[in-house]
Amino acid sequence: MKKNIFDLSTEQLKEIAQTLQKRIEVGLEKKGEEILAIPTYINPRKDIKNEKVLVLDLGGTNYRVAVVEFKDGVPTIHPENGYKIKLSPKAMRDKDTLFKEITDPIAQLDLTGVEKVGYCFSFPADSTLDGDAILVRWTKGFDIPEMIGKPIGATLRDHLNKELAGKVNIKKINVINDTVASLFSGLTDTKAQAWIGLIVGTGTNMAAFFDAKNIKKIDKGYKQGGSIAVNLESGNFKPPYLSVVDEKIDRYSETRGAQRFEKAISGLYLGRILEYVFSCDEFEEGFDASRITYMLSYPDMFKSEYVEMAQKVYDRSAKLVAASLAGLVQQMVKFNPSIKSVRLMADGSLFWSKDYKTNCVTHCFTSYKDLVMQELHTLLKEMGMEGVKVNVDEQANINLVGSAIAGLS
Repeated sequence: MKKNIFDLSTEQLKEIAQTLQKRIEVGLEKKGEEILAIPTYINPRKDIKNEKVLVLDLGGTNYRVAVVEFKDGVPTIHPENGYKIKLSPKAMRDKDTLFKEITDPIAQLDLTGVEKVGYCFSFPADSTLDGDAILVRWTKGFDIPEMIGKPIGATLRDHLNKELAGKVNIKKINVINDTVASLFSGLTDTKAQAWIGLIVGTGTNMAAFFDAKNIKKIDKGYKQGGSIAVNLESGNFKPPYLSVVDEKIDRYSETRGAQRFEKAISGLYLGRILEYVFSCDEFEEGFDASRITYMLSYPDMFKSEYVEMAQKVYDRSAKLVAASLAGLVQQMVKFNPSIKSVRLMADGSLFWSKDYKTNCVTHCFTSYKDLVMQELHTLLKEMGMEGVKVNVDEQANINLVGSAIAGLS
């Protein structure tokens, strides 16, 4: 493979961005499109002072639970960073196992005074007017058909009140996507004119605020107007210029034909791309983006052809994310040409991955975040949006804080 089939020119990336922008616009108009653009009917509160809420974060195979306590508007997380577990393979296929593994760590927390739950559920789901959501489909290797089409929050609320009777009395579970949770947490930046939530980890997705008047498919029962958080489900975008390897990865995936963008860039699939390129060689089970990052950090420990290819798929992933951000910014500016400052709230292990070597000075590879932001700057300039500045900083626990705000809203 002398030719780099993963190389994308600026013009190609620009076309990818513009294609996504058009599909976002269609998704805001009609249901069931490639870009689902799901409105979230929860208006985030900005007046939270002294309250407690239980927060659940199901982002894929990793699950976190915590109690978030606000004192004078400042959130504190108990335990620090949340209680974390890795779900078993069976939990990804069986409802009873999933609910047990969700419930067990909750039982270990001090739930005194907790009646509300903010549930960060990072799978495609239609938000309902009461703050709940209906599961549309599974992604990231999950497959529990009996849960599709059912209310996520109400079902779990009933389960928790039954299994933890005497310990909790949950009255309400508000359900949001992880990108919307990231979006909510960014509202503390009052200088920004617009906000984007981005996830690049096991999977990938984006969210943003759009004025209700620009969402033609909005639920007729929604009367509040103003800005609405929209979960784009952008991982389902099928961009132009995918490679023959991407076609093979999709063909043998669990969700053939869906989540094409996610399969080209996310942590769950980058290792599979590398495995396919070197199909005659042996890679350890579960070889994912974290192993690719390790490979780039310590290239002398691996075959040179492995390292070279790892760098190519890592770079392409970052550039595709930049193109998706450029396409979203273009749509936001189209609706509101006055936007000049955008706050990007990014989460996910891949987005914040960097050289493992401590205090790396020489032979360091460029971090994923820097690759994304460099390419995004170039694309915004090429697309006539040079005056729009996108700012991003790493913040801890943005999903938990955003979900807590949702749970109390």
